[in-house]
Amino acid sequence: MGRVFLVELEGRSYRCRYCHSPLALADDVVSRSFNCSRGRAYLFNNAVNVSVGPTEERTMISGLHTVSDVFCCCCGQILGWKYVTAYDKSQKYKEGKFVLERWRIAEEVTDEVNLDARLALSDAENAQ
Repeated sequence: MGRVFLVELEGRSYRCRYCHSPLALADDVVSRSFNCSRGRAYLFNNAVNVSVGPTEERTMISGLHTVSDVFCCCCGQILGWKYVTAYDKSQKYKEGKFVLERWRIAEEVTDEVNLDARLALSDAENAQ
């Protein structure tokens, strides 16, 4: 198969839950309200370190779409799908975007951003 070269991402990102390869930036999330057969999914403008399978037509909750399954290029795990064509005018915004199933990805928190930081009582007293 050859050697796999991964694209590294700067900032908050999502990674493959199985092999931890970087997949998408948190800034590229378009919607967190998508659903898949096993729960929640996120719609992304872009994804890296993925391979795209053959196209097929699928009837989804929002209508008929041409989609391709998306796989991790490192471990081969299916991650979600890519919208190729949307037939309904109201769904055209999905074309070219990626849906990654939430249970198949993990959010990486970088050292620069601590999302769990809380103002402690001693910090509040020192601020006065």
